[in-house]
Amino acid sequence: MKNLFFLCCLVTALFTASCKKDVKSSEEIITVISPEEMQELLLIDGVQLVDVRTPEEYNDGYIANSQNIDFKSPTFDEDIEKLDKNKPVILYCRSGGRSAKCAQKMKDAGFVKIYDLDGGISKWEHEGFEISLE
Repeated sequence: MKNLFFLCCLVTALFTASCKKDVKSSEEIITVISPEEMQELLLIDGVQLVDVRTPEEYNDGYIANSQNIDFKSPTFDEDIEKLDKNKPVILYCRSGGRSAKCAQKMKDAGFVKIYDLDGGISKWEHEGFEISLE
């Protein structure tokens, strides 16, 4: 009887563990990254770099090769649909608050890999990385 109970527990544990591998957690889809990690990720072919600040903030300085999709815009949901959900997306804002909210919205919209720049463009610039000006 003891062996039967042990066997049932073992089978249940193995079944549960195998099922969990098929479900991606939020942490696997959304990853907070440092400026140094972002510098490396920018080398990936097809990575999409998105600045979620307002157009006015974007015009004051941005990270090269980024596109501006304003998180506060009423068309934000439609704008992100123009991105490829199957390619990695790197998000940044001024300090990290808006990009974190945006990452969650993009996860809910079906994006498969989202990177969120810790500390935003402020930390990027503070750590000596270059920004572009218009």
